[in-house]
Amino acid sequence: MMQQYLRIKADYPTMLVFYRMGDFYELFFDDAEKASRVLGITLTARGTQNGVPIKMAGVPFHSLDGYLAKLVKVGESCAIAEQIGDPALAKGPVERKVVRVVTPGTLTDSDLLPEKSERPLLAMTMMNNRKHVTCGLAWLSLASGALRLMEFSGDQRSVNVRLMQELERIAPAEILRGDDADMFDDISICHVNNVPAWHFDVVHGHKALLDQLAVATLTGFGAEGLGAAFGAAGALLRYAQSTQGRGLQHVKSLSCETENEYIGLDAATRRNLELTETIRGQESPTLFSLLDHCRTAMGSRLLRHWLHHAKRDQSVARARHDAIAALMQHDTTGSLAYHLAQVPDIERITTRVALLSARPRDLSALRDGLQQLPKLQHAMQRALSHDNAQGLLAKLHHGLNEPEECVSLLVRAIMPEPATMVRDGGVIARGYDAELDELRGLSENAGQFLVDLETRERERTGIANLRVEYNRVHGFYIEVTNGQADKVPEDYRRRQTLKNCERYITPELKAFEDKALSAQDRALAREKMLYDELLAALAPFIGPLQAIAQALAQVDTLCALAEHALRNNWCAPNLVAEPCINIVEGRHPVVENQIERFIANDCKFMADRRLLLITGPNMGGKSTFMRQVALITLLAYVGSYVPAASATIGPIDRVFTRIGATDDLAGGRSTFMVEMTEAATIMNGATEHSLVLMDEIGRGTSTFDGLALAWAIARHLIESSRSFTLFATHYFELTQLPEAHPTAANVHLSAVEHKDSIVFLHAVQNGPASQSYGLQVAQLAGVPQPVIKAARKHLARLEAQALDATPQLDLFAAPVADANDDEAAPVAAADPRAKELLAALDDIDPDAMTPREALDRLYQLKRLAQA
Repeated sequence: MMQQYLRIKADYPTMLVFYRMGDFYELFFDDAEKASRVLGITLTARGTQNGVPIKMAGVPFHSLDGYLAKLVKVGESCAIAEQIGDPALAKGPVERKVVRVVTPGTLTDSDLLPEKSERPLLAMTMMNNRKHVTCGLAWLSLASGALRLMEFSGDQRSVNVRLMQELERIAPAEILRGDDADMFDDISICHVNNVPAWHFDVVHGHKALLDQLAVATLTGFGAEGLGAAFGAAGALLRYAQSTQGRGLQHVKSLSCETENEYIGLDAATRRNLELTETIRGQESPTLFSLLDHCRTAMGSRLLRHWLHHAKRDQSVARARHDAIAALMQHDTTGSLAYHLAQVPDIERITTRVALLSARPRDLSALRDGLQQLPKLQHAMQRALSHDNAQGLLAKLHHGLNEPEECVSLLVRAIMPEPATMVRDGGVIARGYDAELDELRGLSENAGQFLVDLETRERERTGIANLRVEYNRVHGFYIEVTNGQADKVPEDYRRRQTLKNCERYITPELKAFEDKALSAQDRALAREKMLYDELLAALAPFIGPLQAIAQALAQVDTLCALAEHALRNNWCAPNLVAEPCINIVEGRHPVVENQIERFIANDCKFMADRRLLLITGPNMGGKSTFMRQVALITLLAYVGSYVPAASATIGPIDRVFTRIGATDDLAGGRSTFMVEMTEAATIMNGATEHSLVLMDEIGRGTSTFDGLALAWAIARHLIESSRSFTLFATHYFELTQLPEAHPTAANVHLSAVEHKDSIVFLHAVQNGPASQSYGLQVAQLAGVPQPVIKAARKHLARLEAQALDATPQLDLFAAPVADANDDEAAPVAAADPRAKELLAALDDIDPDAMTPREALDRLYQLKRLAQA
């Protein structure tokens, strides 16, 4: 037996092998030790190898999925070895083989997958051509069958940056790379698997795609000429097929994504805007948790996808806006939501049907869900009168047509309430198969058959005390006492002679015995065969079922967005071709639900107004205002209504954010380095159609360095990038930028100071703020009063010395000559203008001058200096 195990383990050296032994799955050697540590199960020993005890740990077969979920969550892959031979016929160890491989990126079982998010498998490769590098990506959500490709090129640095951004967007559960690759060593977002480099062959990858999609050319998918991506797709399909042990018949579509298809969101932006995860890594409160009123898991996953993949094409968002308007106008969200709640996860059930791993209750749920389609179409009918015949709702209405043949087959084949597993029986409906019904009848009604037979035989023979009995040794028999032996018919055959009676068997009873004794086992075997045939019969419906699942997901998502817009008084945004962002009374979608009274604010960008310098106190609402502008813009392109009185938004290609202060200790980067890295990404990538959020740039270094950098970065965004920029700062010197740059403007978050306390008004007003109120905020935070008082005194001294502030010294600058140095004195003395200026300064008595005289003298000194 251990030899058999070692042969299997040799084929899966990096995976945990679960070896079926009776009612348990056993793990041995290092696998047992790791499983014991991760799963918290008992580690034992069984036998020895080379004199060393063999470590062993096991789990019950019926609770395997729970343990697999824990292992997959920590990035482990598992191979499940089942008994495929008959123990009764085996002369040695029962034959076993691996029938399933479970890895983080190839999950299809509902018990192992997160309900509201995808866990795609991704393969990536790079092709180098001197200084030009091409990166190819292919990723597959095995649970839905969605296969996507992408390819991009550039120098090594730009490709690496773009790669990390795409990985953050796609969020794979598992990554495949060639075993000769060394450029992806720093990837830590998920489990990385090394596969043979020859799996990424471009020619074989192209052929694998053609075979998988059953087409002669990929031109129709827009995928011609993607060499590196083809190689990645070949490795991806090979790996996915090997883990499932069969073909991927549900993977029948391909989409190719381009750089210009979606609004760009880098990792920092996704994190700062808290789209699906808070900055602290929690699932709520986020934009997704706020909007997720979806009744199906399919709708929730689609909503999550839309939030991370807002298309730049305005027509896509407009179609969704029109659909939401139609749903709201005719108040159909309630009835739609009710029927959608009765629909199961058809998308993932269809995948399990395709992979022949669907369970009985998957099929009963699929049957019941498909029967809701006519009701959903009826509920949508009223809204269609508002939408045009070519609108999104009309297309979705057509996409919900009930697949009558599929529903009919499921109704006829599956019990109303089937058993959990096929092996338990009670899955195939009565009347579907005559032989199964007969076997069930024999198994379930044996007692009644014997009673009826006994009654008939007593009437036929006239033997009043005749009995039909059963025991395990002799099976079924008819017992007649010796006194009635002369009445026994000729067709009775003696089976056993006892002291006071004889036991007989008849042809009818023998036939019943043969059937009845094996009826239950035969019924279970017959049911298993019929169930397998049913899964095969459902194969032609996989494509239509996937289309229905997509339509249901869109209806559910649109319904959820319409419901939220109605409940929270959101408005339809207006997407235009001219560059602008004009938001009237905008609100932060998440924050407005967390507080009692939210102060709405306007934001206006135009061709001649591109940068807003935002000043005001800490806690005044600068970051909230900036984020709400970005979220309203993003929601508009997602296709949702927005939290504002009105919103007019022009073309947007990317959203950048530089918010918050944190370090990256593991990466060896300080807080300031992280800040500058993010700023560099913005300045290198922002265009005139980008929206940029810059919050207090330059605060991670000394005052003068930070001010200089903030000034230069703001000028770059105004003059070079020309993007729409919200620039929050505490450097009041920057508020002078609009004087030299007309496309910049000052706004501030207002606050009122009362005695030593402060009241934040959270209202955005034109012009710069008067002060930062830092000491007042510190007081609110609970800083001790002695510290606050000391700070006030020191602040007064600093403000008094501001005119004579000591400049910051540069360690690397050339030495400056001292004014008292003997070598420098002749230079000053030799310059007549300097001599005249010094004499004029000596004549000034500041304490004896009026303000008017001081101003006149200042102009005089300026003229002397310029003479």
